[in-house]
Amino acid sequence: MRTSIATVSLSGDLRSKLEAIAAAGFDGVEIFETDLLTFEGQARDVRRLCEDLGLEIVTLQPFRDFEGLPEPLRSRAFSRAERKFDLLQELGTDLFFVCSNVSPHSLGGLERIAEDLYELGERARQRGLRVGYEALAWGRHIHDYRDAWEVVRRANHPAVGLILDTFHIFCKNLELSTLRRIPGEKIYLVQVADAPALEMGALPWSRHFRNFPGQGQFPLRQFMAALRETGYGGYLSLEVFNDQFRTAPPKETALDGYRSLVYLQEDEPPKIRTSGVAFVEFAVSEQMAPVLGDFLKGLGFRKTGQHRSKEGVSLWQQGQIHLILNAEAGSFAQAYNQLHGTSVCAVGLEVADLPAVLRRAQTYKASLFLGPTGPNEHQIPALRGPEGILIYLLEPPADYRQFWSVDFVLEEGLPLQAGLERVDHLAQVMPTTQVPSWVLFYRTILGLEASNLLDIPDPAGLIQSQAVENADRSLRLVLNTSQGGGTLASRFLSESHGGVQHIAFSTRDIFTTLENLLAAGVRLLPIPPNYYDDLEARYGLDPELLQRLRRLNILYDQSPEGEFFHAYTQTFDDLFFIEIVERRGYNDYGAVNAPVRIAAQSRLIRS
Repeated sequence: MRTSIATVSLSGDLRSKLEAIAAAGFDGVEIFETDLLTFEGQARDVRRLCEDLGLEIVTLQPFRDFEGLPEPLRSRAFSRAERKFDLLQELGTDLFFVCSNVSPHSLGGLERIAEDLYELGERARQRGLRVGYEALAWGRHIHDYRDAWEVVRRANHPAVGLILDTFHIFCKNLELSTLRRIPGEKIYLVQVADAPALEMGALPWSRHFRNFPGQGQFPLRQFMAALRETGYGGYLSLEVFNDQFRTAPPKETALDGYRSLVYLQEDEPPKIRTSGVAFVEFAVSEQMAPVLGDFLKGLGFRKTGQHRSKEGVSLWQQGQIHLILNAEAGSFAQAYNQLHGTSVCAVGLEVADLPAVLRRAQTYKASLFLGPTGPNEHQIPALRGPEGILIYLLEPPADYRQFWSVDFVLEEGLPLQAGLERVDHLAQVMPTTQVPSWVLFYRTILGLEASNLLDIPDPAGLIQSQAVENADRSLRLVLNTSQGGGTLASRFLSESHGGVQHIAFSTRDIFTTLENLLAAGVRLLPIPPNYYDDLEARYGLDPELLQRLRRLNILYDQSPEGEFFHAYTQTFDDLFFIEIVERRGYNDYGAVNAPVRIAAQSRLIRS
């Protein structure tokens, strides 16, 4: 199917929108009427601009409050339509887009509406135009695509067809069996939008929270399967109303839109298998490298390797966790450090089929990074990730020690100390406008699935949090953002320019691990006593267990699947912090405890 997007989906003026749409690779564009009215030229100038950019104008939309009106409103509606016909012809498009009536003056009745559409279709046919009819979810009489199809069927005119919009279908949980029986030639346009699962009215949900396919929770693959059965072969067009998109650069948003349609048209996306985090790389200055090293020693990490050709690069290990400290002058890490301070500049992810992932990255126009490779170095491809972080991709080696020995001179016989075993998850902070984009990135290229968006209270506002995970949860990433200027996430974004704010390491015995950390001088985040009083009331925990939790500043949560224990270090150099987690069948992130943790961190910052 050919691809299109409505100009209302992007920020900017009409010219910049059209240029962004063409650059992204779309075949066509829906011109939103407001964009045309505010354009500095005339309709024929828009037509010429689209022709120069290689874009077909699919339609001008919307035309509202037309059908089912009493006189004299009915005659006025037809007069309005005739004037719009003139405009369509000047634009060089043939599809007249009619939304179902929301006016209180509309009288309704399927036969009455069908008669109006027949007459409109006859007038359109005489001018070489077609009429497409769409059911708005909040339409006064027609608010279901099945009723809209019945009206089109009764109109029985060769120039009258149906327009479908996935938002209007799925916001009302409508079934798709009727869609499968609609002849493809009677479907004139298909608009697609995804959305998060929200409990609110259809109109505000539509006007503010639509997003691109792959960024929400609608079952769009089911819709596409039903649509294919109709034989439809026309445009697949994005119509997205989203407050974040309206403030984001149009070229980035348009490119995400194009990627989403590529993703949506895959019959069955290939199973991309990932198996966790291979390594985490820190960008650190020469002065801060020893300080970070001491911090890691307290956590039980030991330096196990020195790079063979780069004096400023070292390898640290514990369990299956591999950390790289990069203080090498002139490197990507040093450039990252100058902007972000001591921070995670890269992560390595394990993928089962590296060539397949790289092909998907190319298909979805991801930015590939291939840095300079010196002697005794692996050449590991990377993708640009959130806030400039590098995401290295590698197939897990049979023997990691042998793998690291290529780049590093390894030391022998160093014991593990604190009981940390794996990277449980990484939490990234980014601008609000970028969260949907990176959800789409992780879903389309790495096959991760997204959770619902959570609102987490912060003393200075709200933090929005969304997780992306692989099927067995061996790879978990948390995407955090906030529009409140004083929240913990916002401060990290403004002062450190975003990126990875915290790393969670897993252990099988959090009590022993934390005892080891305390003995090594690690400062844990102090949790207020009131939390444990409430914990006792909520869960009725054994008094001895509760006392151990209190003494070690451990937070606790339960789910039907199991229990979750987690604790936090204090922030390293006011930049990032470490979370220690023990999961006993529990699959979430302890979001119920996040306000307690954030408030405790905020108190330390103030003090």
